[in-house]
Amino acid sequence: MAAIDLAQRRLLNKYQPDPERSYNLPARYYTDPEIFEREKEAIFFKTWQFVGHAEDLPEPGCYITTKIFDQNVVIIRGKDGRLRAFYNVCSHRAHELLEGSGKEAKISCPYHGWTYELDGGLFSARGSEKVKGFEPSEFCLKSVRLEVFLNLIFVNLDPDAPSLESQTGALAEEIRDFVPDLDNLTKAHRCTFELEGNWKNVADNFLECYHCPIGHPAFADMIDMASYRTKTYGIYSSHLSRSRTKHKGKAYDFDPSGESPVGCFWFLWPNLAINIFPGTSNIGVFQFIPAGPELTYETFDLYLRDKTPTPLEREMIDYFEQTLNPEDISLVESVQRGLHSKGYHQGRYVVDAERTEVSEHALHHFHGLVLDALEGSA
Repeated sequence: MAAIDLAQRRLLNKYQPDPERSYNLPARYYTDPEIFEREKEAIFFKTWQFVGHAEDLPEPGCYITTKIFDQNVVIIRGKDGRLRAFYNVCSHRAHELLEGSGKEAKISCPYHGWTYELDGGLFSARGSEKVKGFEPSEFCLKSVRLEVFLNLIFVNLDPDAPSLESQTGALAEEIRDFVPDLDNLTKAHRCTFELEGNWKNVADNFLECYHCPIGHPAFADMIDMASYRTKTYGIYSSHLSRSRTKHKGKAYDFDPSGESPVGCFWFLWPNLAINIFPGTSNIGVFQFIPAGPELTYETFDLYLRDKTPTPLEREMIDYFEQTLNPEDISLVESVQRGLHSKGYHQGRYVVDAERTEVSEHALHHFHGLVLDALEGSA
């Protein structure tokens, strides 16, 4: 593809700050390998990425590893009980230190045996005592920022990024109002998917329910579509259906009873969804992991009151795994193919002043965050 300079790119992009007048993202943002490469540095190396749950590391020495593209990170619980994250690479010759998950008293490099404490400090480096001017503190493991949010572990490769807590406002409180026993939930199920689509295409599909009556007839029958409302905030959006009562004195658009007949959903920039499904207390963590310009991996972790789902919970899992998400994958993959058509460049958002169930203003909000990251102010 011929290079397009920034002036041309902005000229071709009809996105506007007002969602009611704006066009959506041009097709190339979903297909161009150059844009995908820029997203790595501008978005994924600068935002908070979900990597696991605090229950995955119950004791000192327990660790998990993750990759954000080519950046390998280890998360480990120290002897003091604190969770820490480090680049998963030896400070000697860059050999990777740990794989998968497990438990270690110390972190030892399998190449030359350099060994580190659980807090990242260098414990031993064979032969280094004979090296002139060798300073052990210079060769500690390099830290990665870590925050725990709703018992979920996030890391950020950008040392200067704003904290996750400072950007999420009342989100944690709102979710806890819907799931008051959240701290007692445990992972009961994980499912994974692979789809041929850009990660933003996956997020777009999550962020609107305009397609729900057509694409998900069973889901549309399950919730009150006429009362479905979406609100956007700094780096997240909420997608709730209306309640006829208030909860804890707060006029939510949904009754967070803990035994709810319907569900509610949140999107957290850039690639995470938090879901509450109908039935008993639960929370689902849905991550869209970019693997290429037109390839995305999805992971869905469901947390319930017990590791063994009840028959009703099993039915909910089967519906998501066998019906709802496969329907979405089919929609997303069709859109991805269509984005290559010479007959399509850029469409319009369907947005109304009342922000009803057909409104796509959450897509506009998400696209603004994408453009802010890639091009400067949208």
